[in-house]
Amino acid sequence: MPFSRHSGPLREAAGGAAESVTVLRARRLCRFRLAAGALLVCLLAAALPAAESAAGRSSASAYPMRITAYVANSGSRTVSLFDTRLERPAGAAQVGAGPTGVSAAPDGTMVYVANGRSDSVTFLATDGRSVLATVPVQKRPFAAVPTRDGKRVLVANFGSDTVSVISVGDRKVVATTPVARLPHSIATIPGGLAYVTNNGANRVTVLNANGKQITTIGVGDFPSGISSSPNGEHVYVSNTGSGTISVIDTDSNKVVATIPAGRAPLGNAVSPDGSRLYVADSAADSLLVIDLSARRVTGSVRVGVTPQGVAVTPDGQRVWVTNEASSTVSVVQPAGPRLRKTLPTGPEPEGIAITPR
Repeated sequence: MPFSRHSGPLREAAGGAAESVTVLRARRLCRFRLAAGALLVCLLAAALPAAESAAGRSSASAYPMRITAYVANSGSRTVSLFDTRLERPAGAAQVGAGPTGVSAAPDGTMVYVANGRSDSVTFLATDGRSVLATVPVQKRPFAAVPTRDGKRVLVANFGSDTVSVISVGDRKVVATTPVARLPHSIATIPGGLAYVTNNGANRVTVLNANGKQITTIGVGDFPSGISSSPNGEHVYVSNTGSGTISVIDTDSNKVVATIPAGRAPLGNAVSPDGSRLYVADSAADSLLVIDLSARRVTGSVRVGVTPQGVAVTPDGQRVWVTNEASSTVSVVQPAGPRLRKTLPTGPEPEGIAITPR
């Protein structure tokens, strides 16, 4: 019969004693094995964080946690922050009234926010989100963009037909340059040149490293968004009224191509490898993908209502698009392309910038 502690004596005294010794040894062995197993579990548990930490370091080296998207909410006094790796909100920062344009310093330590209703530019530290300075400029600044060397910030004053030049070190305006009517957005290239879209003149103003006007270039109707290739050889202008992109050669400062681009292109951004241009078509609620070697639209994806600003993550794997009328930001996977996620922002988001690292 099997052993049962609930039954009476089942064996003779000697057999019972022998069995008791056997059972005791078995119990001790069992306790030893349990203890050893527990020790093994503890060792494995201790090893897992180290392995995860190593994996985290490897992942972080490829895609650091500090890479953040900053969205200017023009209907408020805030900038919304998003973790681009986890694709989720990461808080907000207070800035001036009616923020429209936002851009990141080349080293990722600051972002610059043009406050359209406060006539100012906010210098916002990316570490701690503290306001380092608020610099007064002229009327209705729409964009604030650093030079490629990070020493100056150029501000398009939409209501004054001027560009303010701010010294980053001194955090004050050091020059103001008249430009053509309704300056909207700015792109900078290596060497110090800057290109300013003039929404009311159908032109692009070219400024030298000191912020002085060199020339103007005729483009399409109502030029708005603008970006440059990584090497600075070309600048891409969204002509909202013409439904086209003007391609400017920065060596000759002439338009060398015109690309059909939906119904009302606004913000645009170049991929890190310089092969694609992403364009917000504000009238079609979509993001267009343009192959820059073929110079034609090769794909599109629906986003939110009235898309405005466009920014690309440093690895080129995600494109973020602000949607003014739906107060959201869309996260797009370029391969496809396909919409990955839609996240809420503050009211009426316009400009967007992603820190470079």
